[in-house]
Amino acid sequence: MAKLLDGKVAIVTGAGRGIGREHALAMAKEGAKVVVNDYGGGYDGAGKATGPAQEVVEEIAAFGGEAVPNFADVSSFAATKELIDLAIDKFGKLNILVNNAGIVRDRMIFNMGEDDWDRVIAIHLKGHFNCTQHACAYWREQHKAGNILNGSIINTSSDAGLLGNIGQVNYGSAKAGIALMTVVVAIEMAKYGVRCNCIAPSARTRMTTEATPSLGAIMGGEVAPGEFDMFAPENMSPLIVYLASDDAKDITGEVVRVMGNRIWLVRGWHTAGTVAKQEKAKWEPMELGQALKNLVKEAPPKEDMMSISKDL
Repeated sequence: MAKLLDGKVAIVTGAGRGIGREHALAMAKEGAKVVVNDYGGGYDGAGKATGPAQEVVEEIAAFGGEAVPNFADVSSFAATKELIDLAIDKFGKLNILVNNAGIVRDRMIFNMGEDDWDRVIAIHLKGHFNCTQHACAYWREQHKAGNILNGSIINTSSDAGLLGNIGQVNYGSAKAGIALMTVVVAIEMAKYGVRCNCIAPSARTRMTTEATPSLGAIMGGEVAPGEFDMFAPENMSPLIVYLASDDAKDITGEVVRVMGNRIWLVRGWHTAGTVAKQEKAKWEPMELGQALKNLVKEAPPKEDMMSISKDL
């Protein structure tokens, strides 16, 4: 029986644990050959280990799938070029790139150090750029040579980037940038048959339970036998598998939030209200201020990370 990703070659970054691990396993079970990338550090980016990526590769091999490990730090432009080349050299091509690697270093803005900002931006935003740039250069070259690979990029944003979250100005800024990067890359790569989408996952991982205790408390721990686990990381992966498949060929430039058994299609910044001065003349500051106050008062309420879970 044909599988959804038969014949595809995929890279998943940050695939040694948590959500990335589930992505790699799910894609391999659907027939993809997978490069499992993970630097092997802690949730704050400290340390390095080869074990996490290697263990996922062994799990994939155990059920008959094909995978190889890679231990690149995605913040390195040179190392991510080697990551892309590994997929091509080992499996002959690249079809799918899942940008998932990330860390957190939460601080209030007045306590955040320069390194806390730089490292989080480097892993998330620059890491997404590095992998995407090398993959897109490859797909453009192949397309111009007549080798149509139907490339699919799937980025990882967050509610912290779409809605905002206290203590995460570095992480939220990176994740907001990733969402916008998705839209731009989708436009630029459309002529080369490459689509780019983005998910904003909500799941129980090291970053949510250990690094962000408030979220960990909401997501809880083990569930009763037979009960659906709303925050299990494997709930995120069916969306990744589908977006990577050729059946999703008409879906590009989209951002999709996913939690448990629900998805939300999110469409960036949008106008919540507008007003113009009746006569064609410059506003006076207080006059403009009153008009702005009225717009804010009449606008729909803002979504936040607590209110969105009420629908579940």
